[in-house]
Amino acid sequence: MSAEWVRGEDILNVADGQTQRGELNPDRLAHQILQRLLWAKENVSSPSGRLPVLFTSKAADMLWGTVQAALNGKHILEKASPWGERLGKPVMSPNLTLYQDPEAGPYSCPFDDEGQPTQPLIFIQNGVLQNFYCDRTTGRQLGITTTGNGFRPGLGSYPTPGLFNFLIQPGSASLQDLICQMDNGLIVDQMLGGASGISGDFSINVDLGYLVENGHVIGRVKDTMVAGNVYTALKQLVKVGSDGDWNGPCYTPSLIVEGLSTTGRHN
Repeated sequence: MSAEWVRGEDILNVADGQTQRGELNPDRLAHQILQRLLWAKENVSSPSGRLPVLFTSKAADMLWGTVQAALNGKHILEKASPWGERLGKPVMSPNLTLYQDPEAGPYSCPFDDEGQPTQPLIFIQNGVLQNFYCDRTTGRQLGITTTGNGFRPGLGSYPTPGLFNFLIQPGSASLQDLICQMDNGLIVDQMLGGASGISGDFSINVDLGYLVENGHVIGRVKDTMVAGNVYTALKQLVKVGSDGDWNGPCYTPSLIVEGLSTTGRHN
């Protein structure tokens, strides 16, 4: 579902969607879009410097691609992941628990492409690294059994470690609660660009973002960039929201992180 608002040369497109199995809620979707249009009623000057950034559940998916790559057993073998020697040690904020659940959501599956049963698996519990995911070959090379995560990228490909349902445990604060807890900050809802693979470094153009002052959204920002590193940001996570949503096979809530740089053009 999407809405386009044209004001002279200022064109705003707000889009959102739901991926569910038999539980679609178009009214909630419409409310989310109308809320974002209301926040965008005024255009305000872009912020610069370091300030808290709130990624909505729609935008937070950008962070988790890097994390999924770091948990991939193949990248552990290749020593490409920074977490290869970190099992049992903290790698991110204690507010974060990441896991897979074969029966959760629209991407549930009972077995992988190697015929192995899929299984519930906690990857990170309260910030501490617990497990990687792997297929049979990678698991054997790592000295562990397969986790039931052997999937073929295409029909002509061999199985490789892959994810089907990746969930971030939501917190207790609503999106509005998160906003109220920000003295001054930036909300990122839609973006252009993303994380640069397993390195975690990113620089994104904010396609749809809002400025928060004293716990209130005061308007939409334009011509704004956010840059930083995913691993650093997730260590400086402030709060996790309760508004989990599916972005493809990734279930993520909104969250506030620190340690990112913002640059913008002042009106």
